[in-house]
Amino acid sequence: MSTAIVVEGPGEHRLTGHTPGDPGPGEALVRVHAVGICGSDREVYQGNRPEGYVRYPLTPGHEWSGTVAAVGAGVPSGLVGRKVVGEGFRNCQVCDRCHAGETTLCTAGYEETGFTQPGAMAGTLTLPARLLHVLPDDADLTAAALLEPAACIAAAAIKANARPGERVGVVGTGTLGMFAVQFLRAGSPGELLVVGTRPDRAELSRTFGATEFRTKDQELPGDLDVVIETAGSADAARTAAGLLRRGGRLVLTGIPAPGAEGLDPTDLVVRQLEVHTVFGAPPDAWAHTVRVFAAGLLDPLPLVTHELPLDAFPQAIELVGSGDPKVGKVLLRP
Repeated sequence: MSTAIVVEGPGEHRLTGHTPGDPGPGEALVRVHAVGICGSDREVYQGNRPEGYVRYPLTPGHEWSGTVAAVGAGVPSGLVGRKVVGEGFRNCQVCDRCHAGETTLCTAGYEETGFTQPGAMAGTLTLPARLLHVLPDDADLTAAALLEPAACIAAAAIKANARPGERVGVVGTGTLGMFAVQFLRAGSPGELLVVGTRPDRAELSRTFGATEFRTKDQELPGDLDVVIETAGSADAARTAAGLLRRGGRLVLTGIPAPGAEGLDPTDLVVRQLEVHTVFGAPPDAWAHTVRVFAAGLLDPLPLVTHELPLDAFPQAIELVGSGDPKVGKVLLRP
């Protein structure tokens, strides 16, 4: 028997025994190697998750990596023993949006691993095998635990459609921002500007491929071709839009608290800005992420600052919300 974290409700959790069950038809049982904690996990624990996007009691954990331990009927046996990551959205597969590949817009309603379905803060995770993405045999599973947030940024990069030589920017210097830098750098931009609030992230930004770093209180350009916003702060969307030339392309991924400054519709229309948004990652973004990771173009490990045992869940949640610049991605090891 292993253990699992169960959040009974806002501010209430317990460590409980976890006995893996046999995977059903179409399912796979994955032995969890590592599971990441992000702001949305903190929302689940604090009770700030929007209504309809969490279901208590719940085992959290939507950022994870592991190895397939067993498969159910109808699933290729060759998956057993393979290193994997997996999509979180439990789409219906039959609605128009699913058939179009837009599984995060499934009309059957929102269901996601770690929010409304049992997550990976346990010894094992059972999920539909069709959601798995197989990693190379020599993949680093600790690094791979960060591929879920990377896939969300891959979705943003696909929508941004930055072309070689274009001048691009990233607003935000957290995990998502640093992944955005890496994805945009892989497209050979003419310039890659990172804008944030933490000067201590300048060196890491440049390590990942940024050509320039500025804090948002410094003078900023207004002629970039593409900007990906990842900060989710109250003024991040306006800051990102202000970086663009007329006709530029903006992709928003951050989710600010209520009361954030909205984009000016007059500005959007007069400057003919192209605006996209991302919530989660569809299959093509996942496939792109795994391909880029396998090719060595994505390096998640420098973002990991803490690895803790599963029973350190309360400390991990505190670390994530501490605001300490020394805290990056926090992983739990079941």
